[in-house]
Amino acid sequence: MSRPSYDPPLHAVREVVARALAEDLGPLGDLTASLVHASRTAVADVVARSAGVLAGTRCATEVFVQLDPEVRVDWLLADGEAVVRGAKVGRVEGPMRTLLTGERSALNFLCHLSGVATLTRRFVDAAGPNAQVWDTRKTLPGLRALEKAAVRAGGGVNHRGSLSDLVLVKDNHLGGISIGAAVELAHAQWPGRGVEVECDRRDQVVEALDAGAELVLLDNMTPDEVRSCVALVRERARGRVLVEVSGGVTLDTVAAYADAGADLISSSAITQSAPALDLGLDFVPGGS
Repeated sequence: MSRPSYDPPLHAVREVVARALAEDLGPLGDLTASLVHASRTAVADVVARSAGVLAGTRCATEVFVQLDPEVRVDWLLADGEAVVRGAKVGRVEGPMRTLLTGERSALNFLCHLSGVATLTRRFVDAAGPNAQVWDTRKTLPGLRALEKAAVRAGGGVNHRGSLSDLVLVKDNHLGGISIGAAVELAHAQWPGRGVEVECDRRDQVVEALDAGAELVLLDNMTPDEVRSCVALVRERARGRVLVEVSGGVTLDTVAAYADAGADLISSSAITQSAPALDLGLDFVPGGS
């Protein structure tokens, strides 16, 4: 069983899995699996064909639950744990028809979400212990809760899950209004929400701090520019304001941004560009 903090909300899992199965089954169901005798049972192992970090077990389990609650799914590893190539990470037992029907949907979730967790772990390891790796809202539509859970499994931290979670003032929001006025208005309208201001210049950082922003987002700055702005924030805010870095962050540069003093480093790559982790479902000979 995966750790609760790494699980997406159950309602989100059920909804997404139901859509995936409806899409895959079509109007007539699994035509090919119907060729297998209904009484035949089978055992299959979930096997890692490449190394990475596991995620998405709750979704894979839900696939078989929705197809047939009598199917037994046992996980040998939990979300967030490292897997090595060739390792068995789980086992599925039940009617062979059901296992065949659910195979692709279950693996689609596992491979994609484990890929997100794996790339996140690489960013986290590269950043080191002094900065946290954040995700963004650049997620596949309908899969945000699942992908953000996979980020947590990879050791990353979730930024806002929706536009309702935080006020993030970007340059496109500032048509005809200053940073100071935007922060003041945000605090007045949403006193229970934090306010973050995107800054691509040092003077904007000063304006955001003077206005009382809780976070500053340093966008598309070099590590040297980040270091200078971090020093400014530390001097003026005395630890009351967090510094996020975003824009163009890669595995090659994330360590430099962490060394520059950023508290948080966000990257859309971990959800938007993560390659799938290769996992397969291998039927055990004589298991039926």
